[in-house]
Amino acid sequence: MTFPILEDKVAIVTGAAMGMGKATAILFAESKAKVVIADFNEEKGQEVVEEVKQAGGQAAFIKVDISDSAQVKQMVQFAVDQFGKLDIAVNNAALTPDDKPASEFDEDYWDKLISVDLTGTALCMKYELQQLLEQGNGGSIVNISSVSGFRPQPNNIAYVAAKHGVVGMTKVAALENGPQNIRVNTVAPGAIDTPMLRGALEQFNHTEEEYAPQLSLLNRFGQAREVAQASLWLASDAASYVTGTTIHADAGYTSR
Repeated sequence: MTFPILEDKVAIVTGAAMGMGKATAILFAESKAKVVIADFNEEKGQEVVEEVKQAGGQAAFIKVDISDSAQVKQMVQFAVDQFGKLDIAVNNAALTPDDKPASEFDEDYWDKLISVDLTGTALCMKYELQQLLEQGNGGSIVNISSVSGFRPQPNNIAYVAAKHGVVGMTKVAALENGPQNIRVNTVAPGAIDTPMLRGALEQFNHTEEEYAPQLSLLNRFGQAREVAQASLWLASDAASYVTGTTIHADAGYTSR
């Protein structure tokens, strides 16, 4: 069940062509936001737009590489051009985690992952904040980190570094922009059933039945929409006194 808690709001969701980003974009549209679907995958991004429109929502797609400053700036301007303003952003876009130990990490993939997962998230915040500050009406930014931003994982040095960094950047932005009523928070998903997770299971030859209990007190993988619900709450006025914090959508994984 959804309620129109984002009515008259304009939201950007990055990495919205699939997985958690797609679920977030659809849930926001169901909650009556006008949504910018931002992703590098144009075909799947346009499919999400059509899905939203067929359900009676409003959405528009822009192709963006968030590691490119000019493209990120254009993304924010696109939201304003399409829908007149910006109120909300969910910075979700990220690359698949690396898979080598610290002693052997791939330096080229390190650079690529950091440029998207860390620098890209910073660039998104930079231009989103500029727009929100210019408007002067406050707003909400949600950055998607990970349980890897709190508990290190083996063979994921770049991903762990980036996701720790996202948490730190969020706190800085919250500290700087709270007086302007701009709230900045983080969602840290655990084992969520997405194409990225399914690919990792296949890569390491694990099954859901054997792996889920290691990552979840509920003995199951989470669903993308369950993470989207956390972002929805933080984005909405229901969370009007919440900033600089993290919601752990991880079925208790980081509590152990």
